[in-house]
Amino acid sequence: MSSGLQSIDARDLAISELFNDFYVVPSYQREYVWKTQQVEQLLADIYYKFTYNNTSDSSEYFIGSIVVLAGATQTYEIIDGQQRMTTLFIAFCAIRDHLKDQGQPPLIPLLNNIASHSMNPNGEQIYRYRVSLQYEDSRDILESMGTGDSDISLFPQHTRSVANIVNAYDVTRKFLEDEFGKDGPNEVLKFFAFLTNSVKLIRIKTTSIADALKLFETINDRGVRLTSMDLLKNLLFMHAMQKDFDALKDTWKDLINTLYKAKENPLRFLRYYIFASYDVPGDRLEEEDIYRWLLQNEIKVGYKSNPIGFARQLLESAHAYAYFLKGKNVDGSPNRYLDNIRYLSGAARQHLILLLAGRHLPNDAFELLTQQLENLFFAYIIAHEPTREFERTFAHWSTELRKTHSYAELETFIAESFEPAKKEKDLTARFQQAFQGLNEGSLQQYRLRYILAKLAQYVDEIAKGSNSSAKELKTYINGDVEIEHILPKNPTQIEFDKQNEYERYVHLLGNLVLLEKPLNIIAGNKTFQGKQPAYEQSDFQLAKSLYGDISMGKDNSYKRAAEHLTFFSCLTSQGLTSQDIERRQQMLGSLAEKVWKMDGPKDSGEMGVITANWP
Repeated sequence: MSSGLQSIDARDLAISELFNDFYVVPSYQREYVWKTQQVEQLLADIYYKFTYNNTSDSSEYFIGSIVVLAGATQTYEIIDGQQRMTTLFIAFCAIRDHLKDQGQPPLIPLLNNIASHSMNPNGEQIYRYRVSLQYEDSRDILESMGTGDSDISLFPQHTRSVANIVNAYDVTRKFLEDEFGKDGPNEVLKFFAFLTNSVKLIRIKTTSIADALKLFETINDRGVRLTSMDLLKNLLFMHAMQKDFDALKDTWKDLINTLYKAKENPLRFLRYYIFASYDVPGDRLEEEDIYRWLLQNEIKVGYKSNPIGFARQLLESAHAYAYFLKGKNVDGSPNRYLDNIRYLSGAARQHLILLLAGRHLPNDAFELLTQQLENLFFAYIIAHEPTREFERTFAHWSTELRKTHSYAELETFIAESFEPAKKEKDLTARFQQAFQGLNEGSLQQYRLRYILAKLAQYVDEIAKGSNSSAKELKTYINGDVEIEHILPKNPTQIEFDKQNEYERYVHLLGNLVLLEKPLNIIAGNKTFQGKQPAYEQSDFQLAKSLYGDISMGKDNSYKRAAEHLTFFSCLTSQGLTSQDIERRQQMLGSLAEKVWKMDGPKDSGEMGVITANWP
């Protein structure tokens, strides 16, 4: 270490140790910018490690490093890593509130992670939050969240930072409900224990900004641990012929660059590649065990006898992996179902195991696989099936999928895997039940938009044909399309038969429709009758059906589309009622069963009929 860096100290600390101190994000730092995907990814990574390590007291999981500037006693300025530290603080608040809603008494270690007392230089005891934001845009949002006494969703979201922090809290609450809703508070407590005791960060402490700037020149000399990816690279070079070094170096560089451009975690890719390519007993493999698994399965993998060949296999798979993340086939051609999954998956990546395992299939068979995978993946999500089950199931299925080489063989594979899984998990009944009460709070906003887009697309494709703009989901998911509340969120006047339940009905799926932005502006907060002219002008038949029968004066394709819908009459003088919204909710649920093929296997040309009579 150079003499200029003597004041740098790096330690790996459990989260519980890390949050024994106090941290401030100085005013010159950028605001909190993490979106849903980054928050979900951090939670999903930790949850995965918890799932596979909760029986081992010695397991550790590193989630990166932070750089801090030492200040007053037990106080540090965060120079690098404020997004992660702020998210952890938000997670503690969300866990506290989740347990409170389940009737659990306050958890002292958890409360201490959020706030505690310290002494100021005058010898006075003060109560402080573990993370404080000093930039103006924060508007004291963390302090408000830390108290646990107010509804964070009502906090004025006038700045981007506040909006992102509130969203991170909502994402975390939704994550806890999805993964632990059926398990009760005990599993949440175990998750908290794992998070605080087994998850670690490397805290690099400096005493000057100059040291922080020099830090990254020497960070590899400060004991940062090698990953399985680093060890694998060394292993391949160990067994490669010297004449192959340049080729191996270039191949490995291409591999890492491909994953970097795809914004993918190399270790996750490596795990999923192994699941997709080899039989893994128990369908379980942790990131820190990848290197050990490779050593134990050298004959099966073949990296020793042909290291450059194995590296090229990884590179070929990484290219396919990156294309899948972009919604494209192995050759880079568009795939509507993979594109749809992009709008659905968020931080989830488990489906990539099956995609890698089936990438050898002919085009027509691979398209069938992606179509069926989108439907099953959505059914798992809407039924709140824990994500750990996706991974185990898909890893298990990969063994048989690798043996499948034709369209007919794939149909057999789907009949023997996907369909029994639906029955075993009772997915159809859970799917139907979920849609009965589906509302804006049931799932993330991007997944709600996905649902509304798929419903609208399905009707339009019947009416207009598969070669129309309806073929692409982006027609319905873009900045020019908005979610319209038929019963307005902020009405100028309320004429509703159940005014005391107005807030519940306004957020139900049956009260939502996608509408072009200019038309949504016209609709505004008017009554239903006042909005109908805007609905009539929509190019989306599902929105147009709110005006009247879409088949009037149209050809047979529009009549077939109309069979799936129920209609309002533009001549009615009656305002929108609770019964109307409930019936439309039921209609959309019935339509959803057809959209995601939850009403049983059907020929692609078979149309179901939805009947209902509106008042």
